[in-house]
Amino acid sequence: MAHWIELVITVFTSVMASTGFWAWIKKKNESKDLTTRMVLGLGHDRIIFLGMHYLERGSWITEDEYENLVDYLYKPYASLGGNGSAERVVTAVKQLKIVKEPPKGE
Repeated sequence: MAHWIELVITVFTSVMASTGFWAWIKKKNESKDLTTRMVLGLGHDRIIFLGMHYLERGSWITEDEYENLVDYLYKPYASLGGNGSAERVVTAVKQLKIVKEPPKGE
């Protein structure tokens, strides 16, 4: 039984010390970083596009539009480290009047 424990410990230590293992870990982290950057970019684009649309449209935003922009796009974007112009646009959108339905004739 002790022989198997020694063998397992030896194999585990060898894998942990191998450069291939650490190269694989590094590559996996780089891929995750690129994915995060892409998600941030797409989130930024969508926040700016929608936010500017709402600001150009007038002085109101529906509850659903507000929830979509702030809760589902901006908050996760900010949690991932996004900021800057998207933050300024969302701050301006938060000043709009929130309505249940679009005003008549809009």
